[in-house]
Amino acid sequence: MSKVTQDLEKYAELIISSGCNLQPGQELLLSASTDSCEFARMVTAEAYKQGARRVTVRFADEKISRLHFEHCALEVFKDFPEWQALLSNSMAEKGAAFLSIISDDPLAMVGIDQSKLVEHSRSSYEACKPFQQAIAEGKLVWCIVAAAAPQWAQHVFPQLSAEEAVDKLWQAIFSAVRVNTADPLAAWQQHRKSFDARKAWLNSQHFDRLHFHSELGTNLVVGLNEKGLWQGGGDITTSGTEFFPNMPTEEIFTTPNRLRAEGIVYSSMPLIHYGSPIKDFSLSFKNGKVVDCSAKVGQDVLEAILSIDKGATRLGECALVPWDSPIQQSGILFFNTLFDENASCHLALGKGFSDCFEGGQKLSEDELEAVGVNKSATHVDFMIGTANMSITGIKPDGHELPIFSKGNWAF
Repeated sequence: MSKVTQDLEKYAELIISSGCNLQPGQELLLSASTDSCEFARMVTAEAYKQGARRVTVRFADEKISRLHFEHCALEVFKDFPEWQALLSNSMAEKGAAFLSIISDDPLAMVGIDQSKLVEHSRSSYEACKPFQQAIAEGKLVWCIVAAAAPQWAQHVFPQLSAEEAVDKLWQAIFSAVRVNTADPLAAWQQHRKSFDARKAWLNSQHFDRLHFHSELGTNLVVGLNEKGLWQGGGDITTSGTEFFPNMPTEEIFTTPNRLRAEGIVYSSMPLIHYGSPIKDFSLSFKNGKVVDCSAKVGQDVLEAILSIDKGATRLGECALVPWDSPIQQSGILFFNTLFDENASCHLALGKGFSDCFEGGQKLSEDELEAVGVNKSATHVDFMIGTANMSITGIKPDGHELPIFSKGNWAF
């Protein structure tokens, strides 16, 4: 057995054991691209090895998806396929674990009519409400991981042949998710614990707002919720099952108050959204809402994100990632938010997290919105961290404490 095959098997075991923490007799819904078919088979085999009742696999193909968006009328995307919604909603009702293996071509949807992508986002969110609500209430395990594929790999390593690029991307993925450690399962348990002290400190401070400043021109004050909570290092369902929604993960995050953001923020890395790039962009906020936006590349894509619904113009997440994080230090720009958001402090437009508000998982979407947690059909992370970013925590009485200095933790 080759070293790569051994690492792939270790990765598959890590995903099922730690990412999904799949329980004996539990069902698994696995979504993957046709580009990652072989790895999906390995993950499926591992799920059955660990006692899965049944593994349901749904493959998608980016080239076929592009053909749909090129040739179907706009009205088609307002009508989400009933069978597709039934699959997600029924699996959620059964308490299945949801696993996505992503290997997206960063430029798969360049030139596609953005209004079609907007309607698809809206209709899928509405049709899959039971699934979305089960996640929001903390009832489901869900996990997103990555697999190397030729189109993605050659964007990351354009100087290499397709085969060489795929091999190098696999090695970068293995490093980011700690597969190349002596005991990946133990490494992830230790990784979970490594977040505890900083989460506890942040939660003990009860900051009223955060002030972000960077050499790019970012000067943004983000208001926090009075009963807000900082999370990170994994998640846990209401029934007590620990899991990792994202592998890799390096962030500590909270949901800010949807009405309290003032100033301007500049992106520090490209954002790839539904296969289209947005580069060198800025957002201006007033009373929590984006009132102006500008992008050197992808202005239409940025405006489409903001048009999905009224919540898409407000913040749903504020995440802290030190500049010395392993992914940043790798020097690799992945052109994939799963990785790039773990290399940089970031914000997210759209839906907030119920578990970042005390007692939030017992509240409805409307109740959460009333107390400051944003409601939206979308959630789009964008990177803002730099080597010189400073973040100051400001308490209700005006007292200030440094949280980040020169891109890294100040405490």
